[in-house]
Amino acid sequence: MSDPVGNLLELLDIEQLELDLFRGQSPDERANQRVFGGQVIAQALVAAQRTVKDRMCHSLHAYFIRPGDPKVPIIYQVDHARDGGSFTTRRVVAIQHGKQIFNLAASFQVPEESWEHQHDMPDVPPPESLKELRERRLEIVDKVPDRLRDEFTRERDIEMRDVSPLDLFHPEPASDVHQVWFRVAREVGDDPALHQCLLAYASDMSLLGTGNRPHGLTWFDPKLMSASLDHAIWFHAPVKFSDWHLYAMDSPFAGSGRSFNRGSVYDRDGKLVASVAQEGLMRMVKPRT
Repeated sequence: MSDPVGNLLELLDIEQLELDLFRGQSPDERANQRVFGGQVIAQALVAAQRTVKDRMCHSLHAYFIRPGDPKVPIIYQVDHARDGGSFTTRRVVAIQHGKQIFNLAASFQVPEESWEHQHDMPDVPPPESLKELRERRLEIVDKVPDRLRDEFTRERDIEMRDVSPLDLFHPEPASDVHQVWFRVAREVGDDPALHQCLLAYASDMSLLGTGNRPHGLTWFDPKLMSASLDHAIWFHAPVKFSDWHLYAMDSPFAGSGRSFNRGSVYDRDGKLVASVAQEGLMRMVKPRT
């Protein structure tokens, strides 16, 4: 029986090769041309977490440097940048074929009390009233080339329900405001560090496409070349990602072949648990002459 979440947990259980040196794998059942960005973010965060005790990550900042090769392992090298009284900083470099493909800086903090405020969660329909991503895809699978159908309709490790989905094949220009309910597809225990990593993994889903919406573009459009360029997450509160969370996104700018996209992650009770920002490649593919 298929267990996409079990496969994801195995993916995040990276192997320690030596002090501060880890090895991660990619899913072997998918014929992707490059490694999913959320996978590299999450594996790098796991590597950093394993060198830190009694502190949770409060922010990470990452750059995608080269496309990851899914056919070979990824080596993660952790640098102990600082161990302070309240904050701990780690730098992680991901390497394939002798070259950096990704780097990440993560900061960890001891628990601390302070003043609090947050923006309210948007008023959106509950997830129970929306169709799941796979359900919507099964309705249009006959429009997808045969070679893509298995990947297009496979069971997912992250369950997603879009508040205002675009027509994948005939999209109309729409608001850059984009809202998706998401969660890991089954219970995974209570380890708070794991739930952070699962949210980090899922945070690279849907965000890149937010900048496409005002232009009536989706990832199926042959005119569009897109990829994540960088990624940042600020964790504001503990995450229980097996429960529904709202990913409220927008894209205030696109230009020069890039789009800037933001996301706020709220739990079901309306608590803001994380903020995300990403710049993505949004390049027009020109016809060959």
